[in-house]
Amino acid sequence: MKALLRLVFLGVISLGIASCNPPKPEGATAVPGQVDRTVLPIKEPTYPAITELDARNAKAPARFEVKAPDQAPNVVIVLVDDIGFGHSSAFGGPIQMPTLEKLAANGLKYNRFHTTALCSPTRTALLTGYNHHSNNAGAIMEVGTAFPGNTGIRPQSITPAAQVLRMNGYSTAAFGKYHETPPWEASVSGPYDRWPTGSGFDKFYGFIGGETNQWHPMVYDGTTRVYPNVEDPNYHFTTDMTDRAIAWMNTQQSLTPEKPFYMYFATGATHAPHHSPKSYIEKYKGKFAQGWDKLREETLARQKKLGVVPENTMLAPKPEAIKNWDDLTADEKRLFERQMEVFAGFAEHTDYEIGRLVDALEERGELENTVFLYIVGDNGSSAEGGMIGMFNENTYFNGVQETLDMQLEKIDALGTEETYNHFAAGWAVAGNTPFTWTKQVASNFGGTRNGMVMHWPKGIQAKNEVRSQFHHVIDVAPTVYECVGVPAPRVVNGIDQRPIEGVSMKYSFDNATAPDARKTQYFEMIGNRAIYHEGWFAGTIHKAPWEAKPRRPLTEDIWELYNVNEDFSQAKNVAAENPEKLEELKKKFMEEAVKYNVLPIDDRSIERLDPAIAGRPDLMNGRTSLTLYEGATGIPENAFINIKNTSLTITAQVDVKANTNGVIVCQGGDFGGWTFYVLDGKPAYSYNWVGLEMFTIVSDTKLQPGKHTLKFDFVYEGGRGAGGMGSIFVDDKKVAEGKIGKTNANTFGIDESADVGVDENTPVYPPYRGKEKFTGKINRVTVETFPAKK
Repeated sequence: MKALLRLVFLGVISLGIASCNPPKPEGATAVPGQVDRTVLPIKEPTYPAITELDARNAKAPARFEVKAPDQAPNVVIVLVDDIGFGHSSAFGGPIQMPTLEKLAANGLKYNRFHTTALCSPTRTALLTGYNHHSNNAGAIMEVGTAFPGNTGIRPQSITPAAQVLRMNGYSTAAFGKYHETPPWEASVSGPYDRWPTGSGFDKFYGFIGGETNQWHPMVYDGTTRVYPNVEDPNYHFTTDMTDRAIAWMNTQQSLTPEKPFYMYFATGATHAPHHSPKSYIEKYKGKFAQGWDKLREETLARQKKLGVVPENTMLAPKPEAIKNWDDLTADEKRLFERQMEVFAGFAEHTDYEIGRLVDALEERGELENTVFLYIVGDNGSSAEGGMIGMFNENTYFNGVQETLDMQLEKIDALGTEETYNHFAAGWAVAGNTPFTWTKQVASNFGGTRNGMVMHWPKGIQAKNEVRSQFHHVIDVAPTVYECVGVPAPRVVNGIDQRPIEGVSMKYSFDNATAPDARKTQYFEMIGNRAIYHEGWFAGTIHKAPWEAKPRRPLTEDIWELYNVNEDFSQAKNVAAENPEKLEELKKKFMEEAVKYNVLPIDDRSIERLDPAIAGRPDLMNGRTSLTLYEGATGIPENAFINIKNTSLTITAQVDVKANTNGVIVCQGGDFGGWTFYVLDGKPAYSYNWVGLEMFTIVSDTKLQPGKHTLKFDFVYEGGRGAGGMGSIFVDDKKVAEGKIGKTNANTFGIDESADVGVDENTPVYPPYRGKEKFTGKINRVTVETFPAKK
C-alpha cells in the first residue's frame, strides 16, 4: 500500500506546479459539440501540463469522449437473402410478411430500389456507400481474382459505415450473414481486418460465408467459433440470431440508454438451403397449385392494386428455358408445388423473427427514433436451383445433375435437416414479377430490383406511401449519414478516403415527386452488364444462371434498350427503334466501367472457385503437404489443403485403446465430404459423394491397444470429379482396399469444415453419429497430395 501511495505521489510531483482551474485543451474548439467529424478518429484534445502540487487543489480537465450528434437516431438495417420483388405480400406477392406490411403502413415503400444481382457485392456496397467494384467485390468473395475490382480486399480508402458510426459515438453490432471476408482470411490465422469486428462492428454473431445450414449452422461470436444447441428440437438459426440481436440491444440500452446503436441484421434466409419449421410450410399447402405462370399474373394484379407498380405495367415475358406450367407432368407439378410451399414458409418465418426484433424495439421505446430499413432481398430471387430444383444444392456446385426421381424420393423431407434444398427456376422468375430475369442477371431488373421499406416515425412525416425515385444500394450509407448528422469522412486513420459514391435518399422522405438524385448507375455481374442513365436502361444477357457457359463472346453480346420511365417491367425492347440512344448508353457503360474498376470483365463462374485458376491468394499457397494436430477444428475449405481431383495419402500417428472410436481427420458433412476414422476399433474411410452415394472402405481387423501408424492411400484416376482406388494401412500393412467411384470436383460445402479428432457440423458418415469424437490420442496427422497417375 505504501508503495502504491509513493507512486501516486511521484506521479503528482511529475505534473509540476499547480493550477486550480482545469486546463483548457490546446487546439480544441471553445464551442461545445463542434468537432471535426470529417477526420476519423476524432482527434482527442491535448492539455497543458498541470503545475499544481496537490491534487486537492487542482481541477481535472473534462473527460474526452466522442458522442453521437444530439438526438441522433438508432439505425437498424435488415437484409433478407435471395428473395424477389414479387414475393412479399407488401409488394403484391403470395408470401405473408406482416412485419414488412406493418412497417410500410407507417413508413415508405421504395419500388425502384436496386441491388447488384449477387450476395457479397450487394453487402459490401450496402455497408460502405461505394460500388461493389470500388470495394474490389465484383462477385462473391469465393471467386475473387487478381484484377482490381475483383480482389476481394476492401481498399483502405473505403471505410464501412459501421466503423464511421462507431468512431462517431455509436454502439455497433451485426447478426447473421456477413459474406465479405476473403476466403483465405477466414481461418484462425487471420488477419481479422475484414471480419465484422475488424470492419467497425463491436459485436458479431453469425456466419462468415455465403450460406448456412439453418439447422446446423457454422456460427461465430466475434472471431470465435461457437456451438449453439442444435439438439434443441425448436432450434433454427434465424430464431437464434434474433434472440442474440434482441439480447444485445436490450443490454446496450440498459447500460447506455443515451448512446444510439447501429445494427445490421442480415438473415441467411431465404438463401438456399430452404430450411423452414414445418408449421410454416404447412400454412402454404395447396397455395401454389396454379403454377408459376398463373402466379405471375396474380402477383402483377395485386401489385397494381397496391400501387407498387404503375397501372400500365405489363408482365415481361419469362425466359424461353422456363417451361409453361400447363406442359409439366403431374410428378413435376407435385414436386415443384412442394418446393414453393417450403420457400414460402421459410420467408414468412423470417418475417416473423424480424417482427420479434421490431417488437423488442417498440417495448424499449426505441422504435420511434430508429431509422429502420427493411430491404427485401440482396438480389432477385435465385434460379440457381436449375430447371427442376434440387434437394442438395451441393450437386449444383459440383456439376452434378439431380433427376426428378431423386427429388421425388426426398419430397417429404424438403425443408428439414435431411435436405439442402433449392427450388426450380420457374419459381424464381415468378418471385421477380413483373420482370423477366433473376439473381446473377445484373442486366435486368429481375436480378437487381428489390423492394425496400423505410420506417422512421420521428423523421418521416409521410405514412403508407410509395417512393419511385431511382436508387441503388450504395445510397443507403449516405442516407444513414444524413439522418444521423455525420458526414462521410475525408480521412480515416490517416488515409484519404475516396469521395462517397452513393447519394442520400432523405430528400425523398416527405416529397414523393422530388426529382431523382441518382441519374446514372452501372450494373455488372459475371458478364451480365447494363447501364441506367436518366430514365433509359441498356443491358445484355451474357449468361443465364442455369447455363454452364456464356452465350457468346463479350464483344458479340446483343444489347437491349428500355425506356424505364415508361416501361416499368422492361417488357418492350426498343433497341431497334433507337440505335443512337443504345450506342450512347453502351458508351456510357464503358465510361462508368473504367471509372469504377469494372474492367476487365471475367465471365467465368464455378471454375473461379479454384484459386489457381482465378489467380487469387490461397492460404496453402500451392502446398502439397499439411500436418495437423488435435484441436485443429472448424477449418474452412478455402483454408485447407486442396485434395480434390488428385491422389493423396493421409498418415496418422495415433495411440488407441481397445474398441477405439472417432474421427482422425475429415472434411465436409452430410451433403458431401470424406472422413478417415475408427469405428468399434476398425480403421475405415468413407467418401460421401455430394450426398448421393457413400463409398466406404473398412478393415476387418480391430486395432490392438497401443501406438500405431494409420495410413489411407488414394490413387486418383484423373480428370475432374473422377474416382480411384483407396487402401488402408496399419503399421505399413494393407488391411483394406476398395473403389471410390466418384469424387466432388469443386467443393465439399460452403458451411462445412475440416476437423481433426471430431466431425463438427453435420457428419460426413451418419452411421458414426454419437461416436465422432476420437477416444484415443492423435499425435499428428499429415495429408499429402500427388498428381494423378497417367
